[in-house]
Amino acid sequence: MSILTVQNITHYYGDKLVLNDITFSLLKNEKVGLVGINGSGKSTLLKIVDGSILPDQGSIEWLPNINAGYLEQQIDLPNGKSIREYLRSAFQHLYDAEVRMLEITNQMGESTENKLETLFKQYSNLQEMLDHEDFYQIDPRIDEIADGLGIKALGMDSDVGQLSGGQRTKLLLAKLLLEKPDVLLLDEPTNYLDFEHIEWLKGYLRSYPHSFILISHDTAFMNEVVNVIYHLEHKHLTRYIGNYQKFVEVYEFRKQQMYVAYDRQQAEIKKLETYINKNKVRASTSKQAKAREKKLMKIEKIEKPIPPTKPRFSFKVSERPASLIVEVDQLEIGYDYSLLPPMSFTLKRGEKVAIIGYNGIGKSTTLKTILGELPPLLGSISFGQNVQPAYFAQEWLTTSEETPLEYIWSLHEKMTQKDVRQALARAGLRSEHIFQPLKSLSGGEQTKVRLCELMLEESNWLILDEPTNHLDIQSKEILSKALMEYEGTIVVVSHEPDFYERWVTKVWDLEKWRVE
Repeated sequence: MSILTVQNITHYYGDKLVLNDITFSLLKNEKVGLVGINGSGKSTLLKIVDGSILPDQGSIEWLPNINAGYLEQQIDLPNGKSIREYLRSAFQHLYDAEVRMLEITNQMGESTENKLETLFKQYSNLQEMLDHEDFYQIDPRIDEIADGLGIKALGMDSDVGQLSGGQRTKLLLAKLLLEKPDVLLLDEPTNYLDFEHIEWLKGYLRSYPHSFILISHDTAFMNEVVNVIYHLEHKHLTRYIGNYQKFVEVYEFRKQQMYVAYDRQQAEIKKLETYINKNKVRASTSKQAKAREKKLMKIEKIEKPIPPTKPRFSFKVSERPASLIVEVDQLEIGYDYSLLPPMSFTLKRGEKVAIIGYNGIGKSTTLKTILGELPPLLGSISFGQNVQPAYFAQEWLTTSEETPLEYIWSLHEKMTQKDVRQALARAGLRSEHIFQPLKSLSGGEQTKVRLCELMLEESNWLILDEPTNHLDIQSKEILSKALMEYEGTIVVVSHEPDFYERWVTKVWDLEKWRVE
């Protein structure tokens, strides 16, 4: 049974076509992976399905009484509400029912016999609903999901208004899972999750009793939880039965067939055009030429397969620094209290270090303290001569109307517009993206703008905090290769060993530092 029918969806951003004649149906209990390169329109399609964006053409029809839940990536949370209180709001209708039951109980003592019977029926119905919904097990359910996603470690009494962007995203995901909608719409749910929490979510989605549509660049994760793939490419959607691995096999085969079919058709078109041009003026062959001309007009032309735009990431050392990059002595990092024991380390020129540890342990705080964005609680930090750091922050929440072209140009005013456009193209951005406001770009496109900024900076030490969170598989591989070839020093925070383990020289595990 189809619970969602999407028909002939076409959507423009300005005068740029984003989605073209998209049609599909979502079946009951279907687990869908929505895939495509950065900028292909995946998040836009999900927002159209959710109703937060209206398409220019087409229709979306839900089966009656079907509720969908969309995982928002950026949202402000109110100060003064604890994590537990916020998660309890997923069951607000049940708490409201409990309040109504108490009101009915108070009314019973002052009611006539006829009114008493009516109130008793209302009370019984509400009690039955609460029992059916396991109302009296809400807190254990909250604890289970909060623990699975690593939220419990933040403290269930913590103020949600003080959480970081990544922590907020985890909290929104937890609330959504507690609500258990008929259709989950998940856009990159594994961002900001540690390995063990990704494993927990994998198990949860495997056994999820309803449907979902999932966008994720973690293909190993997606491969184990979906049974259908929707592939968004060249503004069109194609459906594949099976998991991600099966999709890759079938897609590669189809792609080769498409190239062969295109080449054959082009050869046939050229042959017909050559014959027509040679023979249409000759009386003896004009009929045959006209027949071939009609045949040529009837050919339904195959669009030329266009390979996806590949970024060409590269980072240059602007000036050779001294052999010592940074020396840290008895450094304590944190806000009101120290997150980790005092740490001491030395980073030498050319070293490439991965910092790992569970979310919230202090990885980002360590980087910000070293760079001077946060004051140390104790200890000292000293830099070597000619050290020029360039920093990629984990969070970049922009509401800017500036376009990527305007943003990069404002940082490098001596560059020509052509130079800026070429730099953005090297980062993997197409011309249709560089004239859109930054706030309208997908997470992957915004990341590419920031990597473009990083490539243009004069630096000899790259500090990267979760640079792959929104990148597609191809872009991750190209970035990994660029960092492997980089001749300077690198410190990277990442939860993806596949990304960094080929080129790092050291791994700093903050969980071990905490124990030691």
